[in-house]
Amino acid sequence: MEITDIRVRKLINEGRLRGIVSITVDGVLAVHDIKIVQGEERLFVAMPSRRDDSGMYRDIVHPISGDSRTELEQRILSAYRTERDRAEAEGTLH
Repeated sequence: MEITDIRVRKLINEGRLRGIVSITVDGVLAVHDIKIVQGEERLFVAMPSRRDDSGMYRDIVHPISGDSRTELEQRILSAYRTERDRAEAEGTLH
């Protein structure tokens, strides 16, 4: 599996939500609404989810292994930081 594109769709500078990201896998599968969230100790990636009948949120799509999750999170956070730094330099981060 190769992440062939990462697009930071939205940067947010207030609250815990910091950004919304979409990725493309192998040039054929798009995953939208991946969230960048500021946790108590660090930024983390929250995969798209929905609420089930019991009120619990369940990921709609997610990496299967810990190694895959780590790689995906590192790539997404790197793209987010690059886009955030660009927006700060341009003065367009709100």
